[in-house]
Amino acid sequence: MNRPLSPIARPGAEQIARIAGFALDRELAVPEHVMRHAATLLIDTLGVAAGATRLKVGKIARDYAVDFHGAGAGRYAAPMLFDGRVVSMPGAAWALATQIDNLDGHDGYYPTKGHIGCAVVPALFAYAERHPELTGPQALRAMVMAYEVATRAALALHGTVSDYHTSGAWNGLGVAALGCHLENAGTEVLRHALGIAEYHGPRSQMMREIDNPTMLHDGSGMGALVGVNAALLAMRGFTGAPAITAEAPEVAVYWEDLGAEWTVAENYIKPYPSCRWGHPAVDAMRKLREEHGLTADQVASVEVRTFDEAARLYAGMPETTTQAQYSLHYVVAVMLQHGTLAPRHVADEGLDDADVAAIIPRITAVATEKHNARFPAGRWSDIEVTLRDGRKLHSSDVPASGGPGAWRTDAEVEAKFHDFCEGVLSPARIRAIWAMRDAMLDETVTLADLARLVTPEGDA
Repeated sequence: MNRPLSPIARPGAEQIARIAGFALDRELAVPEHVMRHAATLLIDTLGVAAGATRLKVGKIARDYAVDFHGAGAGRYAAPMLFDGRVVSMPGAAWALATQIDNLDGHDGYYPTKGHIGCAVVPALFAYAERHPELTGPQALRAMVMAYEVATRAALALHGTVSDYHTSGAWNGLGVAALGCHLENAGTEVLRHALGIAEYHGPRSQMMREIDNPTMLHDGSGMGALVGVNAALLAMRGFTGAPAITAEAPEVAVYWEDLGAEWTVAENYIKPYPSCRWGHPAVDAMRKLREEHGLTADQVASVEVRTFDEAARLYAGMPETTTQAQYSLHYVVAVMLQHGTLAPRHVADEGLDDADVAAIIPRITAVATEKHNARFPAGRWSDIEVTLRDGRKLHSSDVPASGGPGAWRTDAEVEAKFHDFCEGVLSPARIRAIWAMRDAMLDETVTLADLARLVTPEGDA
């Protein structure tokens, strides 16, 4: 597949050489704690993918991939996870990333203001059929590398442009690097793959989606599609350099710590299937419920104090899953009413909850400077609840749980995995996939072993 591309004299040559030295290293020395967290991120993302098969958008994406993303050659085909139908590698990555993106329970990294695994994990499995020999640790090292590249592409983009772009605008560079890594491409191929991925990446506006929630979500479906396409095209000699977010002199600062700082270990794991911006308010409500035995019928009003972006989230009773996930008022109301926030609450049947609808008009959201100052390094909120008897309850400032400063336990992460997979996979299969979190660190286990569990024939 590889066709050599001629080296080009350029100002960013040294910079891209450093990136290539990291991205193409098949023996990348990744710290053990990073590998372990990466394994958790991988399995958690698969749990979100399983849960998302029930969504209308998941069915649309998979059926669309079958109809319009067929593979002309078997060596470039991949089965769609939790579906089994075979499509092209870019099509499989796009469908799964779109599906995961729309359940919105996947991991993220605060400084990027977005998500990486949503695109990288689908791409990893799109390549899995071509690499049955890939061991668990090799797959995790490739995944870690892609996360690190995508993170710095995000920081470079956010640091050099005025608009706030979705994750698809930059996570495709991590996907392109993943393809080059797995296919043993050279520096020039990687350079052009990054250039193609950046050029065609969707420069979609995040706040436009926040203000008008749709199935477009965070653009990660297109990020996965463009990233896989970019690597495959570059390996055939298609040119696309330079990637400004990798080669421009002004972005060098964002790449200086590549290989020294492992940002993967700081990726949070969402406990709830909704926009991360609403999570600190949900956690604050959970805190008050647990501390005071609070019930919805006691509450006269709720004031959420948060940051600007969260305050802009949808305020009404949602009519669709996407609106529910991008609604601060709705997710806080669900936590108050039910004491939890699970996939069933944002699915179609959960949107007919009259008790939750009755709470929403009692909730207001305001932005405060102290919470604005903490964003994007963190996501914080506090809430004040006024009871019908006139008493006021205050949560104190609460960070979003599941990440730095508020990690959840392994048992809580596992419980989330089971909750997302319940009703989609058999209990035996759920246990088997979760067990792969530890098994993937074993050199005798392969990515193919995990792949067999995430296609229909892996059920037990």
